[in-house]
Amino acid sequence: MTIYRIILISLFLSLCIVANSQQSDSHQKEIMLYDKIHEVIAEEHIYDQGGNLIVSKISNPSLTPYIPTDGNKSKAAVIICPGGGYSNLHIQREGYKVAEAFCKLGIAAFVLKYRLPDDEIVTDKSFVPLKDAQRSIQLVRENAAEWGISIDKIGIMGFSAGGHLAATAGVSFDTNEVKNNKKISLRPDFLILIYPLISFNDIIGHAGTKEILLGQNYDKNLENFFSTELRVNAETPKTILFHTGDDTIVPVENSLLFYNELLKNKIPAEMHIYSKGEHGFLSIPSFDDWFNKCINWMKVEQIHTKN
Repeated sequence: MTIYRIILISLFLSLCIVANSQQSDSHQKEIMLYDKIHEVIAEEHIYDQGGNLIVSKISNPSLTPYIPTDGNKSKAAVIICPGGGYSNLHIQREGYKVAEAFCKLGIAAFVLKYRLPDDEIVTDKSFVPLKDAQRSIQLVRENAAEWGISIDKIGIMGFSAGGHLAATAGVSFDTNEVKNNKKISLRPDFLILIYPLISFNDIIGHAGTKEILLGQNYDKNLENFFSTELRVNAETPKTILFHTGDDTIVPVENSLLFYNELLKNKIPAEMHIYSKGEHGFLSIPSFDDWFNKCINWMKVEQIHTKN
């Protein structure tokens, strides 16, 4: 091998190292949601066919921040709730990758690794995910100045069951599940719901997810509390929804119900329904398609503005 080739290879490797370091600089280490750290009960990590990380058995919920290295240009923040039917979290495909896309546009993003309603790990399991979502909003508002975030531009986003969690946070901010001595607002300023589960009624709800979250012997009041379309009011945050007409897992009627309730209450709302794509947007619509529509909506609503 000639000296010239060695120099070229060394230069190439150096550039790869720099590129990788620049990519990783955008996110920080996980931040625990609570000061008390529980004994880890064998948090499980598996990977989907595309090599994307899926986690379950979560005992210590956390936020992973993605803060733009050149400053938060829009002063906005999005808390991202991955989906997984309340049995696991598709934390890479519906979390980290989405956060990176926001971060590249100068928007701070936080991936929420929330606890799941697992009887082996948590008590009062139905409300544990909501508690973690509320705590994440509280934590971002508490540290908004440090991260360059405006306290009135903090939204929450969710996919599938994570969309249900985000919607629940959007209609339950007056139900305080966390200690809040400083009386920090737990109301998200906007909602981004991607093929969300909205209702637990028997016609369009997902029976398996409902049983996981509520248990087998739930009462009607609990079902109504978590059927988020029933609790939309004039204080519900502005919302954008995405769904497909051929979704057989979480029918599109879920998004339609929520959207119609937003309209009744005169809440600014936008909805995009694709004819094909099924649940998960695995091939269509493309990420760029729906994500760009999301960003355009944020611009229209003056959430994403560059100083």
